Formats: sequence, structure tokens, C-alpha cells
Amino acid sequence: MDTRREAVTGTAGCLAAALGAIAGLAVWTPYGRAGLFGGFEGAVNRTVLRLGLPVMPLGGIAVALALFAAARKRRRAALRLAGTVAALTAFGFGLDVLAPPPLPDCYAPC
Repeated sequence: MDTRREAVTGTAGCLAAALGAIAGLAVWTPYGRAGLFGGFEGAVNRTVLRLGLPVMPLGGIAVALALFAAARKRRRAALRLAGTVAALTAFGFGLDVLAPPPLPDCYAPC
């Protein structure tokens, strides 16, 4: 076995995972900010912080590693990671982790 090649591949995989986590946080940030600070009269949606913050970086890591596995032609690993991405997406939509803060009871003409 070529240990140098394995080390380079492992380092590239770790970098892909780190970039995926950063991308997940970057996608989460506008929603998290709106959910925590953009509510009517100080209303806060803490679900965005409790659920959205962990789900989005995990999703970013899974997407990055799925793309990394696909680029390395590791079909089974890429499919398993794609399934993980689908499960995290379903979890996120099901629990509405990117929900905005609650709206006031009266809508347009208050």
C-alpha cells in the first residue's frame, strides 16, 4: 500500500468535510439570524438554534463527503452518503429547522 497516497486522500477527505461544515453554517446563518433576532416584538424561534445549527453542518459534511466519494468513484459510499443527506433533509423539513420567527396575530392592516 502507498501510505503517502492514503495520507493525501485522507487529508483531502478531511478538508472536504471541513469545507462542507463551513458551507452548511453559511447556508444556516441567514435563517438562524432571522429566527433568533428577526421576530415581531422580540419573538424568537429557538428551534432554529437547537435543531438547525446541528443539522446544517452535518448536512454540509454529508454532501461534501458524498461528492468526494463520487469523485473517487466509490459508488456505494456515495449512495450511502446521499441517503444520509436525504434523511437529514427530511428531518430538517419535518421539524422545520429553518423556520422564521412567529408572525403577529394580525397580518397586513393592523
